[in-house]
Amino acid sequence: MAEEFITRDLISETEESVNPGGARLREKDYEQPIFSLLSGGGKQPWTGGGTDAPTSPIETDPASGISSVGSGICAAHESELDWFCGTEQKIICSRCVAVGSCRGHAVTALAARVSTVRNQLVDVCENIQLQALRIEKFIDQTLTAKEQKLQTAASRARDQVLARVNVAREALEEEEQRLLEEVQREEERVEQCLLTQRAHWSQALASLSQTRSSLVRTLTHTPDAQLVTTVQDLAERVEEAEGVGEPYDTDQLNLNPGCSDSKLLRGLWATAVLLGPNAYGSSHLKFDERTVSPLLSLSDDFCTLTFLHKKARQSARYDPARFDCWPNALGSLSMSSGTHSWAVDVGQSAAFKVGVCYASLGRKGSGNEARLGYNSLSWVLSHYDGNYSFCHREKNVPLQVTKRPQKIGLLLDWPSQMLMFYELDSGAVLYSITHLFEAPLLPACAVTDRSITILH
Repeated sequence: MAEEFITRDLISETEESVNPGGARLREKDYEQPIFSLLSGGGKQPWTGGGTDAPTSPIETDPASGISSVGSGICAAHESELDWFCGTEQKIICSRCVAVGSCRGHAVTALAARVSTVRNQLVDVCENIQLQALRIEKFIDQTLTAKEQKLQTAASRARDQVLARVNVAREALEEEEQRLLEEVQREEERVEQCLLTQRAHWSQALASLSQTRSSLVRTLTHTPDAQLVTTVQDLAERVEEAEGVGEPYDTDQLNLNPGCSDSKLLRGLWATAVLLGPNAYGSSHLKFDERTVSPLLSLSDDFCTLTFLHKKARQSARYDPARFDCWPNALGSLSMSSGTHSWAVDVGQSAAFKVGVCYASLGRKGSGNEARLGYNSLSWVLSHYDGNYSFCHREKNVPLQVTKRPQKIGLLLDWPSQMLMFYELDSGAVLYSITHLFEAPLLPACAVTDRSITILH
């Protein structure tokens, strides 16, 4: 640090000295941080008015227990060197202040000056120690956990790529190789970032430890006179330590999940699933009778929902799982792993919704809590008044449909957290989303015109 070390008077308020003219000089005890002192400012020092300067008694630093005493005899006045001149940055005697070369300069009692410097160095050493502990924790916990998480993420990405490629291996050999190389490059990139971060903060930790050790040695073994005359050098070392900065986590330390995905792979994999032998999903998927709204009727095979006009409706017995106001029903299959596909025949209906929801979706009342697509717990494809849209959180995304689908298929891939709606006959994708699902999902449907049926 280049600023001159301007010191301020730190004379005790409770001590007074009298000059030969009878004037009494009140001394004030005063401390400033090292860097404030280096840049100047603070209270006005005693400037040596009168013929005699106040004397400085021996003082003991209450924090360190180190006694500060005079540092020799002044060659000019044969008096004890017990004052420090901030203007000339040297140790002086009281006569130098009163009638000598330092009269009118910014001076402070040597004992007080030593105490201030030592106290500030103690604080700096404690701060450096705390910073070193934070960096050490970042290296041992955050970076190590990131490295473990990287291995898990990279392994999961490889498994996802290989699982999809195996569905249509002949068509995807070249894509498989390309994607695995991309995952490898991404893994190497993150690994390099982790290595760089580890090396950087390890070096910073070593530097801080070295600086702290050096300051501790200076604090412990340096004589008072040498200590106060080397504050500029000490301040530069402290400033260098403070420039190390604080560690922080960034996205650069995470594997990019997109490295294991591509439009070609996703499209071919979905097509193979949709057109394969299990395209219509599990034969166990049916509507849960307990959830069916009294506005609907359920067929004997539990696969068809029919909207009821007012005259045909009957009061259903109360069930906490039943929707009582909206024409909804949920499927019996809970999905929280693997890949699931099912299809719904919607050719008979001009107003319906098909999709998924959490089991915690509201069931009672006419509010949006129980309305499919109008809350954060459900994702549905909706058809009403000739328009198709994807609905979630009350937001409708219009869909361009050239031909009215007779059968709509749904594909839920839990490992990749992807939900896809498609037109079953042509295999055309109507809409797809990737979302972090936080709980098991259930098939969800609604109908307000004629009927819809789960296909097997």
